[in-house]
Amino acid sequence: MQLNDQYIDRKWVVGGIFAVFILIFIIRLFFIQVADNKYSMSADSNSQRHMIQYPARGLVYDRNGILLVHNQAAYDLMVIPRQVLPFDTLLLAELLDIDVKLIRDRIYKAKIYSRYKPSIFLKQISVSRYARFQEHMFKFPGFYIQSRTLRDYPRPMAAHLLGYVGEVNDDMVKKNPYYSSGDYIGISGIEKSYEEVLRGAKGNKIFLVDVHNRIKGEFMNGALDKQAVQGLDLTTTLDAELQEYGEKLMAFKSGSIVAIEPQTGEILALVSSPTYDPKMLVGRKRSKNYSILQKDELKPLFNRALTAQYPPGSIFKIVNGLIGLQEEVINLETHFECDKSLVGCHNHPPNNGIIKAIQYSCNPYFNQVYRRVVQQGTDKNRFVDSRYGVKRWVELCQSFGLGQTLPIDVPNLSSGSIPGLKYYDKKYGKNQWAFSTIASNAIGQGEVMIVPLQMANLAAIFANSGYYIVPHIVKKIGENPTSKDEYTQRRYTGIDHKWFVPVKEAMYAVVNEAGGTARLARNDSIVICGKTGTVQNPHGEDHSVFIAFAPRENPQIALVVYVENTGFGGTWAAPIASLIIEKYLHRVVSAKSVEEKEKRIIEYTPLKK
Repeated sequence: MQLNDQYIDRKWVVGGIFAVFILIFIIRLFFIQVADNKYSMSADSNSQRHMIQYPARGLVYDRNGILLVHNQAAYDLMVIPRQVLPFDTLLLAELLDIDVKLIRDRIYKAKIYSRYKPSIFLKQISVSRYARFQEHMFKFPGFYIQSRTLRDYPRPMAAHLLGYVGEVNDDMVKKNPYYSSGDYIGISGIEKSYEEVLRGAKGNKIFLVDVHNRIKGEFMNGALDKQAVQGLDLTTTLDAELQEYGEKLMAFKSGSIVAIEPQTGEILALVSSPTYDPKMLVGRKRSKNYSILQKDELKPLFNRALTAQYPPGSIFKIVNGLIGLQEEVINLETHFECDKSLVGCHNHPPNNGIIKAIQYSCNPYFNQVYRRVVQQGTDKNRFVDSRYGVKRWVELCQSFGLGQTLPIDVPNLSSGSIPGLKYYDKKYGKNQWAFSTIASNAIGQGEVMIVPLQMANLAAIFANSGYYIVPHIVKKIGENPTSKDEYTQRRYTGIDHKWFVPVKEAMYAVVNEAGGTARLARNDSIVICGKTGTVQNPHGEDHSVFIAFAPRENPQIALVVYVENTGFGGTWAAPIASLIIEKYLHRVVSAKSVEEKEKRIIEYTPLKK
């Protein structure tokens, strides 16, 4: 009896052990099937194939509806190594225009990644090559096509402004979960600054696959598929015909043209020369072409209009003159002799005030104006006195948008430089500098540096008699006008409106009266106002610069032309600006202008090899 009781106790112990194991198994099964979805996801991945549906990027138009950027179909060839059967490698190499070694390398890499999952075998196959390949596709089991789009440019222009698209790198993927390896993103220009608008939203299509990863049909009849959403179109402020004409005039020259509609801040043209055909940075040849452009000694990838920082030369005399008037250290009739012992100057008639000084571009006059601005007599110590003057000068210069990065909607704009107290203290030591140390700023040389876009904005400020709207390049996103406040609000300088009246009179005289330095900019049918600059270049011939606006009443265009290493501002920059103005306002250039200006400018090709 006692022996049977002993076996009964054992039975309960063994049964309890089995019960515990069964309970653990049930709990684990519940966890796998319900609580933790990674196993179900793994099972799904074995039975489903998710194919990304890439949206077409938004199109880009000019202000008049001319198409600037659109899309062309392209195709990525995908491979699933497990499904690949012996095939004719020579035929595949011929169809895809690649060599046999590359085929072997790509299949090997695909196997390393996964024998069962698809990977990209060859990117960006053109429509024509895909059409030929498609006829033979049945001969290559394990390969399939995934459609993409690439950018295309109907007109070979505005490469720096439009920018280009490239494949994301690992850092981009880490920073933004939207992107995954193989995706494309805007790298420069408005492709970059308006990336989120242009890219649209990716879609997803799910297929059922068998154990060999072969498609057997749609998953749930496509109920879980997500359609791609095309990117929004952009209407830019650019005038395509004006842009093309500007690039034509600047061919084989180094420099830039920036034209703005002064009342709105809309950029009408932005030319950087030398330039390149934007089609060079599209498709499978992009990397090779980019390397070629990058190594070119003429630096065609460098956006001079937004990135180059130059001394402004004599166009800066207007800014210093306005500051002198505002600070009441001079008045309209203040007279200074053209004393060439102070600074060199060309021969010109005597000036009797600031209007004639601007018209004749008198260096000694503005040397004296700047001296009075810097040393206003606030302290007997000239070093202390200069600190006050320079501080005030910097404040007023910055009110023109100088020495700072304007919040435009194109990336990589440089700030230029308006040197202040910290700069000079660091360079010379505190209380170790005064006007005589920094006198070159008077005529736009010295440490003052301005970007061409800022120079065009200066011209817009003069046209508007004291205010500007931040320059911008996009007019509409989809069907909606741009809504950013900075692209609609006026920014006023620290100069009273009244002082711009004589400045505009002086700029009129520069172009239209005897003794003016820009007589080559004169146009019989348009009243042009402007200011020349001849910028000293320690590395070669001087730079030619000219800012202008037109017409005199109710100006419709303001611009800068900056031509490197070509000498006097009135010789090259001024007539180019005159042609740009005529082209924009009249839509055509007169036969007289073609004969007297355009022909000469186009035939001048200092960079032609």
